This record gives sequence, structure tokens and C-alpha cells, in this order.
Amino acid sequence: MFYNQSSWNQEITEAPIRALFSLTPTESKRLIAKAVAVLPEVRQALEQGIVVIGRGTTNAFVVEELTGNKLEPKCDYAAGIIVDGELAAIPAGTRLKPIVLRQGKPANISTAEALQEFREADVLIKGANAVDPDGNAGVLTAGPKGGTIGEALPIIPPRGSILIVPVGLEKLIPSVEQAARAAGIFRFKYSTGLPSGLVPIPNALIVTEVQAFEILTGVKVVPIAAGGIGGSEGTVVLSLEGKTAQIEQALSLVKAIKRESPVGRPSGQANPAAADFNYDAMAQWYTRNPEFKR
Repeated sequence: MFYNQSSWNQEITEAPIRALFSLTPTESKRLIAKAVAVLPEVRQALEQGIVVIGRGTTNAFVVEELTGNKLEPKCDYAAGIIVDGELAAIPAGTRLKPIVLRQGKPANISTAEALQEFREADVLIKGANAVDPDGNAGVLTAGPKGGTIGEALPIIPPRGSILIVPVGLEKLIPSVEQAARAAGIFRFKYSTGLPSGLVPIPNALIVTEVQAFEILTGVKVVPIAAGGIGGSEGTVVLSLEGKTAQIEQALSLVKAIKRESPVGRPSGQANPAAADFNYDAMAQWYTRNPEFKR
């Protein structure tokens, strides 16, 4: 479900005005990260509990907003990536360790160890590869055990802990449920990169650019277009409506995040090109997971 920002439901006593803003994927990541950092659920967990910031390039921006520390290269704060138009993975040896905060301070424990301590008010911030119009999110996984989401799903829903998913509208698809049924590592004969499954993320609070602007400024947001060229691929175009002060605040926010540096390439070599395997899905997957070959 999309994160519900109730401030927009308050009565507007002046005629609203509108603004039209376009955001590149990187600018969107910064915007969404700023919104996640001020969520009351996150602030409470920072004061009294545990916050786990799972891997992902959007979450690299969340790390910066929550800790105040620069994180580079942001691409290495990920496991699976899409680069050169192919599904790939960051080598284990170059992946940055997920950040775990206990009462706002770094805790030298793994995600799995932190999850074992989770209670109702503890927070996992998990990136996603897909979001649909109904507020459902999904994450690609080429790992045989489902990666971080595979560790988290047996714990978060039963304990009633909080799962927050920052995800940009560049990842909007028609239906996460339909996509999950169409995916699966061993279902594919050919693949441009690592064959993957898509795991739906249940009971999560989804934060896109729409919710981010609403959380940070109180405006109402409608996505109206997307796309671009020359480095603006994946750009989203948004119509904002609100009081004059809200729109001015949104404009100041856009000015601050404009020209955000793009996420670079991984520092280590990703998996070999799919063409090297004649696009054979299983040949690519077993090369990365030789212990599972039969």
C-alpha cells in the first residue's frame, strides 16, 4: 500500500496553484530518501529501536540522509543491478555491507542478526524493482534463497514489524501479482542477464515520488508522463497542486536535488555479457551458482 500522508486531507482555504516538475531517476532517489528519513516510523525506530537499511541504490541515498555520511560508490550498495541493459549482480567481494542502526547508532551486526531482534516498532527499509498502481511492490531475486527479502518475509509480517519500500516511478509496472506469476529463475530458457524471480513484498509502506512530495510539502501529486533521452531515460513528469507556500516549498526542494550525480557503474566486474552464453539463461545462472548445478 502507498504510504498515507493525511495532511493533504486538510481543508484548503485558498485557491490551489500548480507546478510541473520533471525528475531523473537519480533526482527521484534523493527526493524519496529525504521523505523516508522524516517518516515518524523511522524517527521512532532511530530513537528507540532498530533500523535496517537493506541494499539498493535508492537505499544508498537513504543511508546518506539518515546518517549524514557520504556513501560511494552507491552502486556497490546493491546486490542485483541492471547495467548495460542486462540483469546483473554486484560481486560479493565488492558489495558494501548493509547499514544497521540501533538507537540511531551503527551496530556491527548483519541484517539476519538484526532481524532476529525485531519487534513491532523496528524498521526494515527495503528497495524494490517494481511497483504497480495499487501500491504493490516486488523485488527481483536471482539468488536461490531470495536474498534479503527471503530472510525478512518469515519475520516481518508475523512480528508486525515495519517494512518501508522506497521505489521510484521509473519502476512502475501494470501488476506486481501478474509479474510474479510470469517470473522464476528456472522458468526461463533465454535471458539477457541473470534469470530471476519477482518476489511480491506484502504489507509494506510504499514511498514513491508522489508520497515523497506529499510527506515533505503536503502537495497533491499526479504523474503525467515519463521517459527521456541523453541521460534523462526514466525521467518522471509530475503535476503538483497545493497552497502557494506548499508549492514554493516543493520548488525549493526541486532546486536542491536538481543535477544530482547519477549512480555510477559498479567498482567490480559484474557477470559476463549474456551474449557470451548465447543468451542461455541456465548457463548464465549456473556459472554464478555452480554449487547448484545438477
